[in-house]
Formats: sequence, C-alpha cells, structure tokens
Amino acid sequence: MGPYIVQRLLQSVFVIIGVTLLSFLTIHLDGDPTYLYVSERASQEEIEATRAKLGFDKPLTEQYFSFISGLMRGDLGMSIRSRQPAVDLVMQRLPATLELTLFAMLISTLVAIPIGIISAVRRGTPTDGGIMLVAMFGQSIPGFWLGIMLILSVGLQLKWLPISGHVPVIDLMLQGDWGQALSNIPKAITFLIMPAITIGLFSLSRNARLVRSSMLEVLSQDYVVTARSKGLSERVVIIKHAFRNALIPVVTMLGLEFGFLLSGVVVTETVFSWPGVGRLVTNAITQRDIPVVQASVVVFAVLFIGLNLIVDIIYAQLDPRIRLR
Repeated sequence: MGPYIVQRLLQSVFVIIGVTLLSFLTIHLDGDPTYLYVSERASQEEIEATRAKLGFDKPLTEQYFSFISGLMRGDLGMSIRSRQPAVDLVMQRLPATLELTLFAMLISTLVAIPIGIISAVRRGTPTDGGIMLVAMFGQSIPGFWLGIMLILSVGLQLKWLPISGHVPVIDLMLQGDWGQALSNIPKAITFLIMPAITIGLFSLSRNARLVRSSMLEVLSQDYVVTARSKGLSERVVIIKHAFRNALIPVVTMLGLEFGFLLSGVVVTETVFSWPGVGRLVTNAITQRDIPVVQASVVVFAVLFIGLNLIVDIIYAQLDPRIRLR
C-alpha cells in the first residue's frame, strides 16, 4: 500500500505544477500585465516603476519561480481591486462554497445510489423506464435555467424557500464555535436546498445511471448467481455481494464529482447571490482581477487533487488488484 500512495503523491505533485504553470501564464495572455495595475492616465514613468516593483520586467522563467516561491509562502499576490491578499479573499469565501458543494454532493449521492439499485434490480419494468427517463431529463437541463425556475416557482410564487442568503456553518466550526454552528444547520439547509439541487441534479442523474450500469454488470457475475443458488435472500445478495463490487466505479466518479460540482458553483452562486468563491471568481473575471482568479484556480486545484488522492486510497482498499498493479 505504501508504494501505491507514494506513486499517487508524486503524480499529484506533477499535476499541481501543471496547474500553477497554467495559472501563472493566464496573467500574460493579454500581453504586459502591468497595465492591469495602473490607471489609464498613468505616465510612462509610473508604468515603468510599477513594472519593476511587480517584477514584470524580469524573464518569464524568473517570474514563474517567484510565483512558486510566493505560493509556497501562501502569497499569490494582491487583488487589483480591493488591494487585499488574493488568497485571503478566496479563503474567506471558501467555507460557503464548501457548504454548498458538500451538501449538493450529499444529496446527489444519497438519492442516486438507491434509485440506481432499484432501477437495476427492476430492469425492463416501468419503474426502471421512469427512473431512466427522469435521469435523462436531469442531465439535459442547464443549471442556470433550473436555478432561475426554482427561484421563480419555489421561491417567489410558493414562498417555500428563501431565494438568496447564507447562514454560516463551516466557518463557525473552523472558528471553534461548534454550538452556534450546529444550531445554524436547520436554517442553513433552507438556504442550501435550491442552489444544491441546481448544481447537483446533473450529478444525481449521471450517478444513478452509473450505479444502474455497474449493478447490472455485477448481477450477471457467477458469484452472484452462486449466492442466489445457496438460498440467500435477495436483500443479502444485492447489498452484501453485488453492491460492494458495484461500488468501485461509483467511488471513482464521486472523487471526480467534487471537482465537477466546484466548477458548477461559479454560475449557481451568481444566480442565488451565494457569497462563495464562485461568485468571487465571476466578479474577478468581470473586473479583470487576475490575482484573485489565479488564487481561486490554485485553491480549487489543490482541493480537487487532495480529494482524488483520498479516493485513490479508498479505491485500492475496495479492490486490492488496483494497488498490486
């Protein structure tokens, strides 16, 4: 198991290097980035002084190593608009984004697994057809359109749920105020439901189809037929013998799911005025605040790579053949 983990760690390091390189190069796509940091009426002397101060007069390779050095210290530059450290701005918004992403992931997983199993067990029945029809419908709806429809119907017309707002939970936990965080959970869920459904419906539908396909493949295996021939109940056969082996590709998909949901929050947080990193990135792109975009990309990449490393380890535990190869 040790060599397998070391191998995955080395792969993660190379991925992080690639992400930082791409993030670094984005600031140079439009030419000299110095002009992002000065006013339109700045004199040539002011432009030259700013270029030297920020190090943009040095070769790209030297700038990149300086960027990596700052990254190792947790310094990814200052926001052009707010004049605050870009990493600090991202970390302030990150708990709200994690709340939304994890809640959406929880909903999509808890719903997708049972309906996928039911669909596989009842293959070819109206139940199977209905579940797959709904899953296809869920994969076809644009997230931004669904969010707007939920706001208009559930929020404004029925008034069942709030259309915007945020009640902190994770950031209170990080501050050590667990009592207040736990008491906030019921109210926080009411604010989370609509945006979580908006970014999680596609994942729910896709995962349900994946669980169904994986279960159908496993149910046809010899060991499942043998388990049934021994007289075991159908519940034991499905849960103990079939589901555990069908779970392997599902775990892999869940690892990728986190990154997919993180990418979905950029639009969803804007629609629901959610105070997370996604909305911060949207505003930063509009304002051409490149350091904030860079910091967001790096933080998201590190989260995604770390989660996938955990998934790889779980994957190897579920199937020892993976780590042996």
